[in-house]
Amino acid sequence: MTFKALVLSEDTSGEKPAVSAALTDLSDSDLPSPENAVTISVEYSSLNYKDGMILKGIGRLVRNYPHVPGVDLAGTVTESSDGRFQLGDSVLCTGWRVGEMHWGGYSEQARLNADWLVEVPSSMTTRDVMAIGTAGFTAMQAIDALEQAGVQKGDPILVTGASGGVGSSAIMWGAALGHHMVASTGRPENAEDLTALGAAEVIDRNEIADAPERPLLKERWAGCVDAVGGNTLAHVLAEMHYKGSVAACGLAGGNVLSTTVIPFLLRGVNLLGIDSVMCPFEERERIWSRIGEVFDANALHKITTEVALADIASHAGEILAGKTKGRTVVKTQG
Repeated sequence: MTFKALVLSEDTSGEKPAVSAALTDLSDSDLPSPENAVTISVEYSSLNYKDGMILKGIGRLVRNYPHVPGVDLAGTVTESSDGRFQLGDSVLCTGWRVGEMHWGGYSEQARLNADWLVEVPSSMTTRDVMAIGTAGFTAMQAIDALEQAGVQKGDPILVTGASGGVGSSAIMWGAALGHHMVASTGRPENAEDLTALGAAEVIDRNEIADAPERPLLKERWAGCVDAVGGNTLAHVLAEMHYKGSVAACGLAGGNVLSTTVIPFLLRGVNLLGIDSVMCPFEERERIWSRIGEVFDANALHKITTEVALADIASHAGEILAGKTKGRTVVKTQG
C-alpha cells in the first residue's frame, strides 16, 4: 500500500544547505518502527511557527534527511501493539519532537510510540484538535500557569502576538475562563476579529515593542502570555503588576532578552517558562480537558483556514513573517 507524504530533502552542495519539499509516494516499509508502535491514518495536521522554521530549514531543527515534517497530527488507529489503543480509536499527537526528530504529521500515514498519543476528547473531532494544535495547547498551558501563579478572574492579561495561533487561542481560552484579555497586535485590521474572540481591549504592538527606557514602568498587567520575546518581553516585564506573572512561550520577535533583575526584585514578578514539547502525559490530559471545557467549535472555525497537504510548504514563509491569522489546518487525506 502506498500513501502520500511531504518529504524534505537537504542540498549541501552550495555555500549554505538548502531544504526543499516534495509530495512523495511512500509505502508501509518506509514508516519507522518505534517502541509500543501505533500506526495512524492521519486525517489532519496543522501549521505552527516551528513548522515554518523546519520547512525553511531554519535553526537546524532537523538534522537527518530525508524527513517528514509536521509537529502535530490527528487521525484513526489502524494498527496497535499497545493495549491502551485499539483499532478505530481517534488519537492526537503534539510535541515529543515529532516532525522535528521523528516522523511527522504531513503524511497520510504515521507510526508513533503510544506514549506520545492522547485520545481525542469526545467533544471534538480530529479536525477540531488540529485547529487547536500545539499553538492552542500551548496557549492553555500559559493561561493555566498564570492562574496557578495567582492571576485572578478579571485581572488584565496581555497577549502579545495576538493575531497568531498562540495569541488568538489565548484570547479565546482566557476570555472563556473569565479573564480580562488585552490583545497586542501589529495588524490593526484584525482588531474586530480579536474583539470577537473575546479581547476586552486591543492595543498597538508599538506601545510595547521597544526595550523599556527605565527598569520599571507604570504597572499595567497582572499577567501576560508572551509569544514574541525579545524587546517586547523586556518591555512587558517592566510594566507588570506587583507579583504579576509572564508566561513566556514564543520567540517571534527574537530569542535574546535584554532586561534587568529589578522587576523581579522590587515587584516580585514571575517569569514562567512554557514548554509544550516534553510536557508530561498527565499534564497533557489535564490541559486537553481544560480546553474541552471552554471549546467553542463556531469560534474556532472562524479563525481556522484549511489547506491541502500539497500546498502547506508554500505557507511556511507567511507564518514566519507573521502574515497568517489564527490557525491553519492541514488536510492530509485526498
